[in-house]
Amino acid sequence: MDIRQVEPGFAVAPQLQPGDMAALAHEGFIAVICNRPDGEDDGQPGVATIRAAAESAGLAFHHIPVSGGQFPDAAIDAFRSVRQATDGPILAYCRTGTRSITLETLANPEGRSASVRLGLANAAGYDLTAMASRLGD
Repeated sequence: MDIRQVEPGFAVAPQLQPGDMAALAHEGFIAVICNRPDGEDDGQPGVATIRAAAESAGLAFHHIPVSGGQFPDAAIDAFRSVRQATDGPILAYCRTGTRSITLETLANPEGRSASVRLGLANAAGYDLTAMASRLGD
């Protein structure tokens, strides 16, 4: 697994497998957010399979799919709600981690400035400077 720590209590990763869920729970995560729609790629595990594995490992599972570079307000609001309501470490994933870190940056659950959010994304290996104008400050 390529887990990229964004800040204490929040990390992102590329595609996870059902077998990864027990290791995530062992590492202290309490919730997983999937930002991929089902059927996006051949061989991608289905959401129901990942959800069952996560719940079997004792993890809360949330599915907030986004695709095509679109980040609708409803998805941003749902991501923010999960982040703010979860009392413990969360890992969000998608195909590469980019959608997950983008949702985190747009949702701004900690109320941080745009420059801080972009810096956290950059430190985790994701360059989101192209969306700086959408973030305000």
